[in-house]
This record gives sequence, C-alpha cells and structure tokens, in this order.
Amino acid sequence: MKKWWFGLLSLVLLLGTAACGGGSQEKTTLRVGATQVPHAEILNHIKPTLEKEGIQLEVRVFQDYVLPNKAVEEGELDANYFQHIPWMESTNKEQGWHLVKVTGVHIEPMGAYSKKYKSKEEIPDGATVAIPNATSEMTRVLLLLDQQGLIKLDNRDGDKTLQNIQSNPKKLKFKALEPAILPRVLDQVDVAVINTNYALQAKLNPVKDSLFIEDKNSPYVNVLAVKKSNEKDPAIQKLAEVLTSPEVKKFIEEKYNGAVVPAF
Repeated sequence: MKKWWFGLLSLVLLLGTAACGGGSQEKTTLRVGATQVPHAEILNHIKPTLEKEGIQLEVRVFQDYVLPNKAVEEGELDANYFQHIPWMESTNKEQGWHLVKVTGVHIEPMGAYSKKYKSKEEIPDGATVAIPNATSEMTRVLLLLDQQGLIKLDNRDGDKTLQNIQSNPKKLKFKALEPAILPRVLDQVDVAVINTNYALQAKLNPVKDSLFIEDKNSPYVNVLAVKKSNEKDPAIQKLAEVLTSPEVKKFIEEKYNGAVVPAF
C-alpha cells in the first residue's frame, strides 16, 4: 500500500514539474543599435512592454552614424534605430550593404542654431555656417537653407553638394564637420545646422532655440532598420509594432514637446 501511494505521489510531482517547465516562456534577445537621444530613450521606454512579450531588448548606444549600420550588416546587431532613409540608402550604396526599412517611427526636424544671433535676419554677410559633412545630411541642410532663402540651389532634385549652390547673396562660408561635433563648435562659428538628436544631447531645444527648423512635412523619417531578409522576423515585427503604438506616440509628444514628431 505504501509503495502504491509513494508511486502515485512521485507521478504527481513529476507531472507538476513538467507543467511548470512547459509554462515557462523562453525569451528572445534583440540587440538594437541607437544614438542616445531620442532613439535609445524611446527604446528603453518600451523595454518593459517587450519583456511581457518574451523579448529582451538590449540597447547599444552609438555616437556616430556609420558603426550602427556596419554592426547590423555584419550580424553584430539585429537592428538599428537612428537614421532616415536617404542616409541608409546612401550608406548602402557607398559600402555595398543591404539594410532595409522595417517601419518609420519619428521625424527629428533639423534646425539652425547660433550663440551670436537671435533670428535668421541677423545673420551677417560672410557668416560661417557649420554643416554636417555626410552627403545625405548635406543635401538636407542645403535644401533647408534654400527653403529659408539664404541660398538658391540649381534645383531641388537628387543629392546636393556646395557646388549646387547657384546663388549665395550673403556670401556664407560653409564648414563641413562630423555631425556629432556640430554642437561643440557653436561658439566658434556664426551658425551651425545640427541634427536634432545631437541638439537634444547638447541641451538645445529645437523648438525654442533654433533660428529656423524643418517643418513637419520633412521626408526624413527615422526608421527601424535591419539587414535584408530579416524584416519578417517575428521579434522584429513585434518591436516595430510596439515602436509605433499609441503609447509610444504619447510618450514622444509629451517628452519632446515638438522637437521630435511621431511619423505614424
């Protein structure tokens, strides 16, 4: 009799253990590269939500625009979130990489800043203007300056360089630098046109501090990107879904007060 009860108890314990083991959820780790502000902040905000979905989000912060793409191309990262499509397409072409967009998340309106002047009208003749040195970013800046009437381009189609400036009535002098350096040279130049993520890191408010800024119709939407063929991965799709949720839209609008604009 004792043997019978002992055997029954052992069976119940075994089944209970199996049931507990079967109910546990195996987590998937996603390694995502991002620049600090606002991309990493947004990703860190959604970590708890993804955790509930069985996804462990590992955010790796970068201070440049090249290494995050290299890391995705080489498989060191599963995805990145820091760039707009013109930049991605430009680096794909230049480096022979194969990154693709999964979803668009937000727009960071690029703005012009100065420690010397309070408005566009105050910019003097011969002023030195610091701008990003990358092709796609330079195109974006020149289109903005053209829109503001500070220069006139030969046309607004395709990539632009300084050679495409047809008219420069103020005789502005341009200094092309790495994007991350631009906030640091504000006191050395008359004006600097700065990407919003670097402006925010430097405690500049794009809405309040800029002389002028891109409007909400900017085509430079920041995207979640992966290496081609990985865009349908279930964990990546879940990340994209959470990144474009109403909760994230509210977070962006409340935290950045118009300096970062949801694109969904």
